[in-house]
This record gives sequence, C-alpha cells and structure tokens, in this order.
Amino acid sequence: MLTVEKRSRQIVGKVAAQAAARPLLPSGLWFHDDVRNNFYYASYLHAAASDPDIRVRFDREQAKETAAAVLGRVLELQDRREGSETYGHWPLGLGDEPEAAEPNPLPVELMGSLMLYFFERCGESLPRELREAFETALKAVYDSRFYDRPLREYGHHEAKYTAAKLLFGQFYGDAELLEDGRRSLKAMLKRLNERGMHEYGSQPWFWHWVQAFTCARLLLDDADIAEDLNRMLDYLWSQRSLHYIGGAWAGPHARGLTADAPKDRNVAFDYLQFGDFRLPPELVRAEYAGFLYYEAPEEIRIAAMDRLVPVEVKKKILKPREDGTDRELHSYTYLTDAYAAGGMWERSEEFDNEQHRWDVTLPLSYELGSAANQAYFIHPGQGYAEGDLRHESPYAKILPDRGAILALYPVPEGEDPTIVGVLPKGEWIREERALFGQAGGAYLAVYLRHAYEAEEAEDRVNVRSAGPLGAVVIEAASLEEAESLDADDLEGFADLMRDRAPVFAEDGRSVRYRSLHSRRLELSLGDNGEAEARIDGKDAEFGDYVL
Repeated sequence: MLTVEKRSRQIVGKVAAQAAARPLLPSGLWFHDDVRNNFYYASYLHAAASDPDIRVRFDREQAKETAAAVLGRVLELQDRREGSETYGHWPLGLGDEPEAAEPNPLPVELMGSLMLYFFERCGESLPRELREAFETALKAVYDSRFYDRPLREYGHHEAKYTAAKLLFGQFYGDAELLEDGRRSLKAMLKRLNERGMHEYGSQPWFWHWVQAFTCARLLLDDADIAEDLNRMLDYLWSQRSLHYIGGAWAGPHARGLTADAPKDRNVAFDYLQFGDFRLPPELVRAEYAGFLYYEAPEEIRIAAMDRLVPVEVKKKILKPREDGTDRELHSYTYLTDAYAAGGMWERSEEFDNEQHRWDVTLPLSYELGSAANQAYFIHPGQGYAEGDLRHESPYAKILPDRGAILALYPVPEGEDPTIVGVLPKGEWIREERALFGQAGGAYLAVYLRHAYEAEEAEDRVNVRSAGPLGAVVIEAASLEEAESLDADDLEGFADLMRDRAPVFAEDGRSVRYRSLHSRRLELSLGDNGEAEARIDGKDAEFGDYVL
C-alpha cells in the first residue's frame, strides 16, 4: 500500500491534471456552476506545479500563472461593498455574467477557511499582487462575521462556523473570537456524544465537517483546542468507519449527489485515509482532500477495512423537528468483505427529497471500473428525472435483515405505480420475474412481484417494473457463502435461489421470504397502512439500536 504522502500527491497530481486539461472560459474561470470549484482546481494546479515530487505533463511555470490568474479572478468576485449584508461573501452559481451574480451565504462557509489554509501554506510562493489580494479577501471574510451564529441545529453549517471562529480568531489575534470557537467546539462535541449525528450518511455534508475541523487542527497551535479537535475528528472517522466497505459508503443517506449514487465516486477522502482501493481515473468532488489529512486511530482504520467477520451496524438517529422535538429513525447496515446491505426503516423528508433509503453496496476494491456499485429500487417522487434515482416517493416499506432486503410499494390508486431500479454490471441470468447475477465478489438474487424490463446501459443495468402494489426482494451472498451452500458458479447460485423464491401475497399487501441465513422474514401492510415487519415470527424491534 502506498504511503499517505504518496496518496496525497496522487490526488493533487490527478486533480491538477484535470485542471490543466480544462480550457478556461472567456471569464478567466473554469466553472460557472459553482465558484468553489475554481478555487479548488487552482489550488491543486499551483500545488502540483510547485512540487518537484509530483510528475506532471504540463509546463509548470505556465500552470502557476494559470492558477494565479484563476485565484485572482475568484477573489475579485467577493462582495466588498461597504455596508452590504453579504459583505465578504461570494456568489455560488455564476451564470453567464459572473460579475453580476448575486452573493450567496454558502461559499464562504468552507471556502473561507480553506483560503486561509492555502494562504498559510502557499502564500510565500504566490506573486506579491496575489498575496495582497488574499490578505484583502481574508480580512473581508473576518470582518463579515458570517460565522457569528448561535448553535441550533448542530449540523454541517455550525461545524463550519465553529472551525472558522477558531481559524480566524487565531489568525487575527482575536482572543474573544477564539474563545467563542473553543466554547462552540466543546458544545458540539457534547451534543454529538449525547445525541449522535442526525446528518446520517450524507457525503457532501460529512466531508465538510471533516475538512473544516481538519483545517483547524492543522493550523491551530493551542494545545487544549487541538485536543478537542482530535476528539472531534476521531468521532467523525469512527462514524465513517461504521459504513465503510472498500472505498464505498454503505447504508442509508440523508442526502446524496449524483457522485454518490448509484456509483460511489466521491472517494478522495477515503482513499487518502484508507488507500485500500484503486483511485479512479477522474476524481469528482475532491474538494480539499489532497491537502487535509488527519490520521484516524489505528483501531478505527482496521475496523473499517477488516470485514472478514460480518458486522451489523444498528444506529438510532434523533432527527430534530421544527417544533423542537425529535423523530427517531433507525438505520440498519450489514457489512461483509464482499457486499453490504441495509437501509433506513423509516421514510424521512430530507433536503431536496434526497433520502437514499436502502441498497446493496459492493466495494470499489473489487475493480468494478466505472460501473455502478449499488443495487436498489425506488418509486419515483418529487425531483425525479430519468436516470437519476435519488428522489423517491414516500410509498415504500422495507425490511432489511443481513444480506436481504424486502420492499413493498403501496402506491395509491390514481398514481403511476411503476418502480425503477438499478443493478451493477456483471453476468446476469434473466427470468420472467427474477434476475440472478454476479458482480465483483458477490452474487445477487432479485425477485419482483410483477414482470420487468431490463436495459443494459454503459455503467449499469436499468430495471423497470409496472403493476399495482409492486414489491421487490433482493439478497446478496459472497462467493464463499454461496460455495458453502454447494453453489459453485452463477448457474449454481441461480438454481439455489430459484427454490427460495419469496411468496408475494395476491393482494400485494405482504411478502414472505426465507433468507440464506435461514431467517423467516415477513413484511406486510397493517390495516392503517403502516408496515409490520417480523423476523422468525417476532416483531422487529429497535431495543439494541444505539446513538
């Protein structure tokens, strides 16, 4: 395995190459969709061009000039209008005319702290005019007081505010601000230890937690604060390790971007920490992963990478409501070295209707290439678009247990009941209402209540099944598990699973299935429309789910 230093240089070199190969727009920027990407790419290009240990295929001096020019353009877009409510902020989406884009409160939250990190680490190597531009921009960020917010939701926004208080408090010798950051950090730690994280499995938000606090840890020199930052980062990486499988993020997600499903592509942070899978040809949403490294404790890294003994992760999520009360959610994930399976028992209305409810996840370490590594179905809901399976309706009831997941879709009459799904590329045997496949080191059995259509795409198999009250059962097994049941190849696995087909009730209100673990699973709809789940004849209970 490569050292962390070499992995860091790999990430820096790869993103820099992407930047060097990307033509600049007439505005002098690479991106108009998100101003932050210009700052990230320029940072990587400057770092790679300045590091003789990173092999590059572009002219180093020209690359430094390009990076400096883009950084200068980004800094120019900051709101410097005296008295403006968005003083010190940047636009987010730049549109056709970046100079006319309205400032947005989001970019400065993380980019402000990362700019301070870049200036501290690389400032001396920048042209004098650019150094002065950074000094002006950072002072405007500090004066904006964007971070001066009370702790309310204890989520990713407050994490970034807290880190900014610490960073700018130290940088500008503001003892009062530094102390405010210290108090906020202790309060957030206390909250996490008592209640856990309610932003479950959200890579975009989770990595903002990691970046903000890693940035603070690397720059701050106060021993007491550093100790609390160590505690915070150890907590974050311990949570990450619970759902880690060969570069992938198994289990349910509060939100996800197209880089998160049905293919885990937001992998730079995991690669730097664990390094147990191959870095993909192109990095997506690397943000500042190549610059910010905090080594998680050895036991956390070992636990994440050692899945020879399967584990069940049962998490209780306290989801705050607007009225100040909590809703209890229950996340279940079963992880082996060949696959993971699980989901959130309860439907939850999340940001942009992006709750990723359940799936079977395959590790990226099995060299699936660019193909999807997740298998799941949804009934399309608000925000759904063809090919984008991140937005589902509330009409799903599930029962996850070890390698199996049962799902019912009681779509009301009058609405299109069609369910859509995705399966990883591999070798598939297709039958009228079932598919049996091998992808990576796992077999998958997929049973549907109604007939289906399956279309082979470049990176996945798309499945569509129409009919009222649809239902799906999926079970995964490793090659070794199947071999122990005398299934030596895919055909043998299909023979084994044909005899175990689930029983879908004629009225579509229940399904029964005996899993490969000899567990009798039953999912049904009660008279009130709520799900009733039983395992081996007993009601599924959440007594052993932990925060």
